[in-house]
Amino acid sequence: MKFSPEVRERAVRMVFEHRGEHESQWAAVVSIAAKIGSTPQTLLNWVRQHERDSGQRAGTTTAEAQRIKDLEREVRELRKANEILKLASAFFAQAELDRRFKS
Repeated sequence: MKFSPEVRERAVRMVFEHRGEHESQWAAVVSIAAKIGSTPQTLLNWVRQHERDSGQRAGTTTAEAQRIKDLEREVRELRKANEILKLASAFFAQAELDRRFKS
């Protein structure tokens, strides 16, 4: 099941708001996950990502992960363009050699 960003955000906020009512963060996560129809592990993953994004936990933020993904895509595209240029260069170099020998 796919949850909207609004539902994810509200569920994470509820974990932080109701943490004091439970013996642990995990207990709060389990309780709230049941209410929104999520698995506890999924909600815990959202909570951990929120903590990384807000600087409360070390790790890759959502923005950093997106930037890495964008850069990896750009690298793939540039490698593909380089390969095409190498092939074109070799083709035209061979064509030039063939033209010179025929003269």
